[in-house]
Amino acid sequence: MKKLVVGILAHVDAGKTTLSEALLYESGAIRRLGRVDHQDAFLDTDAMERERGITIFSKQAVLPLGDTEVTLLDTPGHVDFSAETERTLRVLDCAVLVISGTDGVQAHTRTLWRLLERYGVPVFLFVNKMDLAGADRAALLAELRQRLSGGCVDFGAPSEQIAEEAAMCDEAVLEQFLDTGAVDDGALRRLIGQRKLFPCWFGSALKLEGVQDFLEGLSRYAPEPDWPAEFGARIYKVSRDAQGTRLTHLKVTGGTLHVKDLLRGPGGAWEEKADQLRIYSGAKFKTVEEAPAGTVVAVTGLSRALPGEGLGFEGQWTGPVLSPVLTYQVELAEGTDPHTALLKLRQLEEEDPQLHVSWSEAARELRVQLMGEVQLEILGRLLRERFGLEVTFGAGAILYRETIAAPAIGIGHFEPLRHYAEVHLLLEPLPRGSGLVFATRCPEDQLDRNWQRLILTHLAEKEHLGVLTGSPITDMKITLLAGRSHEKHTEGGDFRQATYRAVRQGLMSAQSVLLEPWYTFRLELPAAQVGRAISDLQRMNGETDPPETLEDETVLTGAAPVAALRDYAREVTAYTRGQGRLLCQPGGYWPCADQEAVVEAMGYDPERDVENTADSVFCAHGAGYNVKWDQVPSMAHVSSGLSLEEVEEPEPEVQPRRTLDYAGTMAQDKELQSIFERTYGPVKQRSFQPPPKPRRPVPEEGGDKRPIPPRPTGPEYLLVDGYNIIFAWDELKAIAWENLDAARKALCDLLCNYQGYRKCRVILVFDAYKVKGGQGSVEKYHNIRLVYTKEAETADAYIERATYEIGKHHRVRVATSDGPEQLIILGHGALRLSASAFRAEMEAVQGQIADALEKNNRAGGAKAVRAALEKAQQDKEEST
Repeated sequence: MKKLVVGILAHVDAGKTTLSEALLYESGAIRRLGRVDHQDAFLDTDAMERERGITIFSKQAVLPLGDTEVTLLDTPGHVDFSAETERTLRVLDCAVLVISGTDGVQAHTRTLWRLLERYGVPVFLFVNKMDLAGADRAALLAELRQRLSGGCVDFGAPSEQIAEEAAMCDEAVLEQFLDTGAVDDGALRRLIGQRKLFPCWFGSALKLEGVQDFLEGLSRYAPEPDWPAEFGARIYKVSRDAQGTRLTHLKVTGGTLHVKDLLRGPGGAWEEKADQLRIYSGAKFKTVEEAPAGTVVAVTGLSRALPGEGLGFEGQWTGPVLSPVLTYQVELAEGTDPHTALLKLRQLEEEDPQLHVSWSEAARELRVQLMGEVQLEILGRLLRERFGLEVTFGAGAILYRETIAAPAIGIGHFEPLRHYAEVHLLLEPLPRGSGLVFATRCPEDQLDRNWQRLILTHLAEKEHLGVLTGSPITDMKITLLAGRSHEKHTEGGDFRQATYRAVRQGLMSAQSVLLEPWYTFRLELPAAQVGRAISDLQRMNGETDPPETLEDETVLTGAAPVAALRDYAREVTAYTRGQGRLLCQPGGYWPCADQEAVVEAMGYDPERDVENTADSVFCAHGAGYNVKWDQVPSMAHVSSGLSLEEVEEPEPEVQPRRTLDYAGTMAQDKELQSIFERTYGPVKQRSFQPPPKPRRPVPEEGGDKRPIPPRPTGPEYLLVDGYNIIFAWDELKAIAWENLDAARKALCDLLCNYQGYRKCRVILVFDAYKVKGGQGSVEKYHNIRLVYTKEAETADAYIERATYEIGKHHRVRVATSDGPEQLIILGHGALRLSASAFRAEMEAVQGQIADALEKNNRAGGAKAVRAALEKAQQDKEEST
């Protein structure tokens, strides 16, 4: 029987567990259909999951599907448990991504999609809750294609339509379709396996609508894995059963695993026998004597195996993309032994390595790293129910990271009496999100290969700390350049000491950069509070996309630092009177905007951190002595073999995350233009375009001369990016804080006066590209044109297109604070006008209008007085 491992993933509350229940029921794996809200779902085996109605731990179920045995892995949907979901992705043959028909593609949906792409997992989509009001099949399919992939195809459509749309995903399949008018199942399976095609089904899991069709499609189109004969396995989870037995959950990816087989950890780190093989389905399991390739089993008897490890030919996992952003102090009840508590927490850390449990002997302090408040509550309850430990947690602190801005060389020397090791390392910065990468370029005639492997092991085994705040380092490549051992005195532990000191010495010599975590967010709130929200987010140094209007609700999306957003949900609830909702997802690490203040507040002194010293130990006169880190290079016994001038810096300058405003100087504009010209060619300014080269020779002096076409005449056009200007001008931003409509009207009134005085033509453009079904509109507001873009068209796109067309016949200027937009319009030959420059121009126009009005009033008043005096004199003469 064929084996297929299918994971089911979704944003929380999309109906993932309900769909799992429906799949098990329709396939005959269970006889009774449970429900999450009734707390009797087959895969909600934990009491906390039943109470909360969410999945906390990944679960396994087995269901028959024709000639295939499907292992279904239900994963957590809440962002706080996304690390558990990510570990599961490594063992999937394909995935089912559940989309809510009423909510569409949500923030965590996109995070899951990126993870599935990273791990190369083929995806089937099931759009759930189509029985509810507001679920529009056509609109949802369009959103899937726009926000996930153009390869999303409705497999509930007629077969001819499926074949035609699938053929558009691949040239070879398109040729087959053009020749035969059809696409066979094998070609469809290949496209799905290559992640070029993503089949979509629509239905309601609760009402079992569309579930059977989905099962048939999964059976028909799921890619068939090809397993090697050599043994291999991937460990994705560690748990414990009700009796406390340690279970190592793994997928066999090659060969066959037998009971009592001897298993070895990566690099021979451990060696233990598989005592028992269990195949779980819900809370129950059956034991088997062997597990062929493609089987997911829980193995007993492995006490040292950890999630992410590979067995046999499988390599070690490089680590998760999603990581905690908060660290909490564990506060123990009075009388609790901290070392006992540490052992219990270490047991939980085996199950979730992302906890990163740490103990500071000097501070007598336990700390853990977590994703958020929900995980915090679950951890406290686990400690209480499993171990009887009553704990509370201190206020969470931001978990910073550190990297470097330019390459540096680190040297570590460890030479107490009868010990010897020296290590030279090159530290180089990598792009954001790269993590740590280790390599060697040390000649083997200088240092034996076994010692080099040992040094690479020591680099990977420890969480190295930076020198700014003592935070873990990331986004670096560390390369072994040189080293030396002693034939008699070198032991394995010597290179450990030399390696740690070399990393630290390199960091002390480098230009360090503090990184802070960011959240991507989705903020839903009443339209009346949009101005307040945007003002708050800008104050946080956050980034926001243009507002999206959904009936009487407005949605803001963007990103901001975790330090600013972590408590903002409470503020949203307060100022929206419970009508607002803030959803956050991890958004990676970026340079800290206020590095100096954070470093000063944390007060970390790297030279007093004796557990992570940068100093080295040398030997003289039969005794070892300490040498300060800055003196080590001059005393090293071997050369690094590299000068930093030879190193090409990947990131010569680290810039903070971009802000929304553009305030460029003339020099910066010239630099911007030079960058554009190097990339796209010369910029042709239409206002100053030289005449083209003649197609025929110029006549001799005195002959007929061809007239030079006159420069285009007519009114000048001014295109204004409305929302960019509103949130770049303090006065309008203050109005938007109270009422966005009022801010729009105020800008319109200013531009009406501007056009009337400058005799130009103003086109004011507002983003409305997220308004579902929006057709766009062009309105006349007094004397200016007011444009609202259509669905899927941004103001940037409209302005770019309009600049190109209008610029053929008229002089065009564009007012915006958007740097990339200015780059585009510069390429079209238009004149750019920054928000600050346009504001100064607007103030000058207003002043000129005011002066003109005052002058007219004075002149008009004098004429009226003179006329009254003349009339009085005339009346007097007539009376006499």
